[in-house]
Amino acid sequence: MKIIVAIKQVPERDAQVRIDAAGKWIDESGLQWALNESDAYALEEALQLKEKNGGEVVVVSAGPERVGTTIREALAKGADRAIHIDCDDLGSRDALGVARLLAAAMKPENPDLVLTGLQSEDLGLGQTGVIVAELLGLPHATLILQVEKTETGLKVKRELEEGWFQSIELPTPAVLTIQSGGNKLRYATLMGIKKAKTKEVRRVTASELGVDGAQVVVLERIALPQKQKSTQMLPGNAKEAAATLVEKLKFEARVL
Repeated sequence: MKIIVAIKQVPERDAQVRIDAAGKWIDESGLQWALNESDAYALEEALQLKEKNGGEVVVVSAGPERVGTTIREALAKGADRAIHIDCDDLGSRDALGVARLLAAAMKPENPDLVLTGLQSEDLGLGQTGVIVAELLGLPHATLILQVEKTETGLKVKRELEEGWFQSIELPTPAVLTIQSGGNKLRYATLMGIKKAKTKEVRRVTASELGVDGAQVVVLERIALPQKQKSTQMLPGNAKEAAATLVEKLKFEARVL
């Protein structure tokens, strides 16, 4: 089973973000970078599927030279090899443009399964994985927490609203976007870090993939959110209010 995982390097959550002089993106100087959270869960799901069913895990990431550190992290955790799409203008490409890059790199691999994170922590569009599926002409499902290989394809568990879940079956090959929290993330071992240095990282450029930088959506301006104070009254008894508070801290404030 060949599984491709699309991963993205994003600014660390605690990074002090500043807008660049043009007002169209963040100032990247001095930032610390990390693996996008939901992509980390996609990688973990792929590694667990490989451990249960055998096969190969290939990571694909687009971005400048610095993306190599995140790729090596994925290799140290257990991915077998990687494709680095060398691209200095990733921030200026819309979701369709990024998906075209990823799909062009993935298609020659003929994967049995493509996993992406649900959304990126920097833009949060939640579109790239679905567009990749359309470009590859593959069935897809989103908000996935668990994946199980079956005799006929895949059985997946989707997260719905208000604590509801859905189990569906898909044929392979397929594309899934993975929600955070489905598994416990592993750490790279010392042996894994050593092995990562010898694993293959194939570099390709956008021009070699035949993908231009044409945009459908143009980002005109970004701005930092205005600081403001607000008060919310939580309804219900103490138990209900506590449950609502935990949900807000987890999914709105994202501090849990």
